[in-house]
Amino acid sequence: MERSDKQRVLVVDDDREIVAAIVRLLGREGIEAIPAYNGREAVERLSENEIHLIIIDIMMPEMDGISATIKIRTERNIPVIMLSAKTEESDKILGLSVGADDYVTKPFSPAELIARVKSQLRRYMTLGDYANRSGGSDVALGGLLLHREQRQLDVDGEPVKLTPKEYRIVELLMSNPGRVFSAEEIYERVWNETAYSVENTIMVHIRRIREKIEINPNEPRYLKVVWGIGYKMEKIQPQRGL
Repeated sequence: MERSDKQRVLVVDDDREIVAAIVRLLGREGIEAIPAYNGREAVERLSENEIHLIIIDIMMPEMDGISATIKIRTERNIPVIMLSAKTEESDKILGLSVGADDYVTKPFSPAELIARVKSQLRRYMTLGDYANRSGGSDVALGGLLLHREQRQLDVDGEPVKLTPKEYRIVELLMSNPGRVFSAEEIYERVWNETAYSVENTIMVHIRRIREKIEINPNEPRYLKVVWGIGYKMEKIQPQRGL
């Protein structure tokens, strides 16, 4: 899949008229839109195209929007705007808790939807994971080399075994060197759940990661604590030969 700097949105709804209307709306703003009509199609389109944002309905056949978002969130961190006719607070909370970034109820104002789409795209493409990707699949910091495609971390040329959660924490921090993430933000982006009293959980994972990547875990070179704020991966130039 080739990286594209053209803004591209995946629009998912089993109501084809709504999809067509949103596609036209985005097109007038110079945003390319790709249609899908259920959650299963959405997952397929996502694997075939460079997508920067998803607008997805909750109630759909084959795979609903909640299930599709959960599946997508296991692999991708792109923004998701949920679209639904339901207005109950519990539906909004459920959508946000599984990883949605925003929630719009039908019938929606075209101007409001476009404003929310542009806000999410701006955050993602200028401040988020997309902006911080180096263009290739590997990320290097000092003696650390992260192979995205293989989901493998090398430390000074030697592979290190990480659990899936440890890998995603390392990927998040290495993809954003120097940026401080709170324990709550790490938890929500890695576990895809709302964070409640997660400091100890994150602390345990950080300690285990340090034991695997640091020469002296008590005096870490890479994975630093910013007291009272959170954690960051120090900006270190890659070693020669990496």
